[in-house]
Amino acid sequence: MQNGVMLQGFEWDLPADGAHWRRLEDAAFRLSRMGFTAVWMPPSGKGSGGGMDVGYGVYDLYDLGEFDQKGSVRTKYGTRDEYLRSIRALKAARIQPMADLVLNHRMSADECEDVTASRIDWDDHTRVLEKGLAVRLFTRFTFPGRKGKYSNFIWDAQCFTGSNWDERRCKENLYLMEGKRWAEDVDEEKGNYDYLMGADVDFSEPKVRDELRRWGRWFVDTTGVEGFRLDAVKHISASFYREWLQEIRSYTGRELFAVGEYWQHDTSRLHRYLDQVEGSMNLFDVPLHGRFHQISHSDGQFDMAKLFDQTLVGTRPHQAVTFVDNHDTQPGQSLESWVGEWFKAAAYGLILLRAFGYPCVFWGDLYGIPAKGIGAVTELPLLMNIRRLNASGPEHDYFDHHSVIGFTREGDPEKPGSGLAFVCTGGPEGYKRMYVGKRMAGRWFRCALGDQSDVRVDADGCAVFRVREGRCSVYVPRMTASEALERMRREGIRRVECFLQEKLYQASRRLKKDKSNG
Repeated sequence: MQNGVMLQGFEWDLPADGAHWRRLEDAAFRLSRMGFTAVWMPPSGKGSGGGMDVGYGVYDLYDLGEFDQKGSVRTKYGTRDEYLRSIRALKAARIQPMADLVLNHRMSADECEDVTASRIDWDDHTRVLEKGLAVRLFTRFTFPGRKGKYSNFIWDAQCFTGSNWDERRCKENLYLMEGKRWAEDVDEEKGNYDYLMGADVDFSEPKVRDELRRWGRWFVDTTGVEGFRLDAVKHISASFYREWLQEIRSYTGRELFAVGEYWQHDTSRLHRYLDQVEGSMNLFDVPLHGRFHQISHSDGQFDMAKLFDQTLVGTRPHQAVTFVDNHDTQPGQSLESWVGEWFKAAAYGLILLRAFGYPCVFWGDLYGIPAKGIGAVTELPLLMNIRRLNASGPEHDYFDHHSVIGFTREGDPEKPGSGLAFVCTGGPEGYKRMYVGKRMAGRWFRCALGDQSDVRVDADGCAVFRVREGRCSVYVPRMTASEALERMRREGIRRVECFLQEKLYQASRRLKKDKSNG
């Protein structure tokens, strides 16, 4: 999708008020006007914490907020009907709704089972500490609140490789069940990182694969989602997702974009996984996020010239989903690595305005994180607008200085007023002389962000672009009268189309409500 932008449509500390699906529905057309083309929605299934669960403690994937299970009918985000309505609203606004799939583990089983297992070293999952232990594990999921609706499949010990709590001894240890083994095509951290938490799903078990295929078909038919964010893929057999995605895409006849979360800063491991899944998904660019975090906490010591070295967008740009922060990196979370506020605008400029990578904006940056007293990144709406209107055409990089770096986009002659120059610094103020294209010779560029004076492009198509200490600057062409009129015409058409789509959706919703009321 040309100039597509994904929004991670939630953050960890959202209030557990059951209102978030309604918030997304109400925001759909506003997000579309801002330039978002996809929304990664939070996990939809019932978690072990019921209406308080963020969604990653998976209990029942078929319960989208419909059954009285784990202390509530709704999930943290709302009811099944509200979830489906938010998806319809996003699609009406021409935004791709993306589901967050958490398939690696199950939590809070309904019953225990007595099994034989080995106790495993937490720091080296290939090391057996004790064999032949009689343990009682929470591995039987019967879903009594659902009563077999949608699926009568019962998850039992055969469906899992291991777990972490022995009810017989009331002790937490890592247990690998007799006759089972960890998947081999997973990350090698801790020797083998198949196990993450809870009851670890055995993706080599035929009946598990069959059930997850059935669930996948049911889920896309029921929800109409148009893509997936895949949780914790480094802990899941690569062969499973390679085959599962192919089967679901074949079933639907749709592309169903997918991006995996493989939390690893070693780019070679990301490359290996992408090869293992045969390019069936993209991956989040964790190494790039790590660079942003380092820069923002390095007191100007990070070598900015090496920013994109050994990142996914720098090595496999068409398979990279770039991001600044997310729900796991926000303060208080397990992978906390929050990018410093002073560098946020520059980091977003570096993913939103460049030609490569599929950028993902974080809800907590767009709207703030009130529970933590963190405000929104105020420059984000402007950067989104510049991406939509100006970020096109050939790109020229100037990553040749330890502190001040920049790039330009020449623009597209078919897009009036397009083109830009971006410059940022990890330390003192500075400047870059950069090429913006021969066709820009003699034109003025205004500073849209960064409080700098306008500059004029010389006969060679170059100009000097300045930036203040610890800031970024974005310059865009000052439009001619004809360009301004043409942009006004196009933007007017766009606004009218969006207005009519919103009114049509609202009318359709009122009609359905009237019918349901008799």
